[in-house]
Amino acid sequence: MDKRTFIGMVEAGEPLIQQAVDAVREYHQAQGRGAPAEEVERLLAESLFQAVSDYQLRVVARARGKNLPPTH
Repeated sequence: MDKRTFIGMVEAGEPLIQQAVDAVREYHQAQGRGAPAEEVERLLAESLFQAVSDYQLRVVARARGKNLPPTH
């Protein structure tokens, strides 16, 4: 995978993209069940923060020559 290409960048970030989609889905589900706005915002923020943290961990691990198991 060549990360200099658009496809390579998408593939490299695929776990982050999937986690962001999951976070938005959780956000909409919380809204749908009438959760308080603070809970809905917290769920989204926590999910996206976790996705970014996981992605950064994988980038550092890959730079050090290690492969981590898939996140999904």
